[in-house]
Amino acid sequence: MLQQVNGHSPDSDAQSGKSHREDLREFLGREAPLHQLDDLTKVNPVTLETVLRCLQARYMADTFYTNAGCTLVALNPFKPVPHLYLPELMREYHAAPQPQKLKPHVFSVGEQTYRNVKSLIEPVNQSIVVSGESGAGKTWTSRCLMKFYAVVAASPTSWESHKIAERIEQRILHSNPVMEAFGNACTLRNNNSSRFGKFIQLQLNRAQQMTGAAVQTYLLEKTRVAYQASNERNFHIFYQICKGASEDERLQWHLPKGAAFSWLPNPERTLEEDCFEVTREAMIHLGINAPTQNNIFKVLAGLLHLGNIQFADSEDEAQPCQLMDNAKCSVRTSALLLQLPEDMLLETLRIRTIRAGRQQQVFRKPCSRTECDTRRDCVAKLVYARLFDWLVSVINSRICADPGSWTTFIGLLDVYGFESFPDNSLEQLCINYANEKLQQHFVAHYLRAQQEEYTVEGLEWSFVNYQDNQACLDLIEGSPISICALINEECRLNRPSSAAQLQTRIESALAGNPCLGDNKLSPEPSFIVVHYAGPVRYHTAGLVEKNKDPVPPELTILLQQSQDPLLAVLFPVNPKEKTQEEPSGQSRAPVLTVVSKFKASLEQLLQVLHSTTPHYIRCIKPNSQGQAQTFLQDEVLSQLEACGLVETIHISAAGFPIRVSHQNFVERYELLRRLRPRTFSGPGRCSERSPNGKEATLQPLLQDILHTLPALTQAAATPGDSDEATPAPVHCGRTKVFMTDSVLEVLECGRAQVLEQCARCIQGSWRRYQHLKQQRQRRAAVLIQAAIRSWLARKHIARLHTAATTIKRAWQKWRIRMAFLASKELDGIEEEHFSQAPRSSSSSPQPPIQTRLLGAIIRLWPLGLVLANAATGIQGFQRKLVVWACLQLPRDSPRGYTVQIAQQDQAGVTSIRALPQGSIKFHYRKSPLRYADMCPEPSPYSVTGFNQILLERHRLIHV
Repeated sequence: MLQQVNGHSPDSDAQSGKSHREDLREFLGREAPLHQLDDLTKVNPVTLETVLRCLQARYMADTFYTNAGCTLVALNPFKPVPHLYLPELMREYHAAPQPQKLKPHVFSVGEQTYRNVKSLIEPVNQSIVVSGESGAGKTWTSRCLMKFYAVVAASPTSWESHKIAERIEQRILHSNPVMEAFGNACTLRNNNSSRFGKFIQLQLNRAQQMTGAAVQTYLLEKTRVAYQASNERNFHIFYQICKGASEDERLQWHLPKGAAFSWLPNPERTLEEDCFEVTREAMIHLGINAPTQNNIFKVLAGLLHLGNIQFADSEDEAQPCQLMDNAKCSVRTSALLLQLPEDMLLETLRIRTIRAGRQQQVFRKPCSRTECDTRRDCVAKLVYARLFDWLVSVINSRICADPGSWTTFIGLLDVYGFESFPDNSLEQLCINYANEKLQQHFVAHYLRAQQEEYTVEGLEWSFVNYQDNQACLDLIEGSPISICALINEECRLNRPSSAAQLQTRIESALAGNPCLGDNKLSPEPSFIVVHYAGPVRYHTAGLVEKNKDPVPPELTILLQQSQDPLLAVLFPVNPKEKTQEEPSGQSRAPVLTVVSKFKASLEQLLQVLHSTTPHYIRCIKPNSQGQAQTFLQDEVLSQLEACGLVETIHISAAGFPIRVSHQNFVERYELLRRLRPRTFSGPGRCSERSPNGKEATLQPLLQDILHTLPALTQAAATPGDSDEATPAPVHCGRTKVFMTDSVLEVLECGRAQVLEQCARCIQGSWRRYQHLKQQRQRRAAVLIQAAIRSWLARKHIARLHTAATTIKRAWQKWRIRMAFLASKELDGIEEEHFSQAPRSSSSSPQPPIQTRLLGAIIRLWPLGLVLANAATGIQGFQRKLVVWACLQLPRDSPRGYTVQIAQQDQAGVTSIRALPQGSIKFHYRKSPLRYADMCPEPSPYSVTGFNQILLERHRLIHV
């Protein structure tokens, strides 16, 4: 029974088909927002049709990446999209706090794997499995991932390490063009189809910097060198040297323009991959110099000329086959380019050496035309396979780091996609067998492991039915009887193989397997295998011979006689080395077949994948014609069914993709207990179990944290949205907490809220502390300033007091002296004045000048005394009044005055000894300046102290 997904149960289709169709029609009618669904788990309901329509809407909107739970679905755009792979976009995904929040992209998968290595205390190796049919874009995806890691994982700290990282980055990136030129070809489904599998190991040091890489290859389709299907091409490198060679190189390699080669079909077709200069430049970066490159291309040209050697049937079986017309020139040119003896080359291709008997007698037998063609093709396949392996070893020697310099790796697996052609042989059987193994790895890792984990953890889970391909694998590789076992047995028997007999054995021995299809109507001997991606018909003709992959020893001896430096490296002369074609004595040990070698390498690869944390990218081909903006629903639908994508979406949407151990969950979300309400009725529940030890101590903490979910969900819900306010599902297993993405988002929001509150609390306390500290500092500064000012004021006042005391003493002395002198002078003048008789002013004559001077002195001395004691603020009009009052000058005319003497009835100064009748005081206004009175400075014109002038009032007597 399928788990209910987003409120819809797929099993309810039979019971409520009408409502389901209405929901589906309503969903399919809303095509406008489909391109905005960046995750297929959000599609409701999850069916093949709805997923198909969502992918189509996104593809037509030029959105080529979509998440499907743990898998990234990549649609091949079949057109250049440079803005999707810019270095700036790589850095954006690398610097994003949460790359999963960005749009789905191959860079998000790359960043996730890189952070998994970087964030763990004990890093776990990561792997990315890029799968899909041929032409779906697996090679391009792997190339983009390599560029991404070359950018983000090469961050040196010094100039020297920067140069090292840059050199490694360039070597890794330049290994792609070389391997694609020698290992890719144009097929019916893809212009750049990988005809080999490769696992690229990107090596990282403890600082997560890329220090090197290693490449491991699987099952090169070397038969393509000598045989190409209709409308297909040979490997890219042959077309590159024929189209990109210079005139001198054409003369040197004997490749004239317009030359026809039987192993070079469709030469007029020009592809983007036919760029010779890119391959040569990449080889230079990998350390393959120009002479070595010239040697490689010369050998490849020799193989092309070798393919033009055609044989004719011999009339006499005892005589070797004759050459066809123009074949002699091809033999001569091929021998010249491969630096082989021409006679020895021709003899080896036409005459077979047989060893028989106990004494290993040697017999020479002429070969038939078919055998000659087979031996010719065997030479080409053997040379090209050895050359390809040598190139891989050179690349590894240039890019691989020392074992002690790296600790972890990120693996990129790019294998040939599932293939089904009209004529399928051993190559397609091995390719589809590898895809079956990878599909089983995906099923075991995600689909099956996820459901089994729910059961172990005690969760209430309704299992999702998924397609298990174990039966197909048992058919292909099972023990003791399987297709591979029967083919290897035919090779071990070393007898002439019959296609019909092999078909009969397979059908009779494996008749009970449900994955073996019915093949009664086939006109040719063949068998059908029902793969996870669909049924494929395999022809049994030539299957055993291809599995043997025989290499006659005389062909190896021939190539060891070559004077070419490269062939001397590829075929060293080592008598101690025994090949599989030269068994020792009567030993009947089975030779190592192609299937056996491929199965062993595939098992080794799967062991590496099982030891890593895998990530999956499913490449989908929108159409088989390679046309942009063309989405063929039938073709895409078959691919969705084949890769098990719908089952993946079902489990991802219905299950709990987020799982955290109890300890880690408590450590991260324990602070949410601050938000725990007093009452609780939430969804989180723990499975029934009897915890002990550490788990028992974690249970109260887990319950307290889960109790906060209702309040957090209510706070996160928008007003009027009842669906958002309902608690999201979360389950507490025996050792882990299972939750959905929505629950994780709610918990993270609550955690951010608590952290924000704590931050505000800390900031408030810090600000209060800083405010109090500033206040204390201001108060201390004020006290210090007041103390300094008080000390300065006291010091100044003391100085002023000392000066005032000195002035006071001096003034007192001066006043006594002046009083004495004044008394003495006034007493003398008074006596002289009163001794003279008074006269009338009108009748008496003018007094002499001495008398007038004496009278003026007598009158003016109070003026000097007054002016000397007057305050400095008395100026202007007030000062004049004082002068006029003392002089008693008439105001009418300045000259009309008379000198009066003091009489008995007049006011005047008669004696300073007179009793005081009043006092004269001078006042001044306080200055408006603030500090004028605080620190007064002595002035030479100011008079300190008080003077009182005591005068007796008498009436003035006019003289």
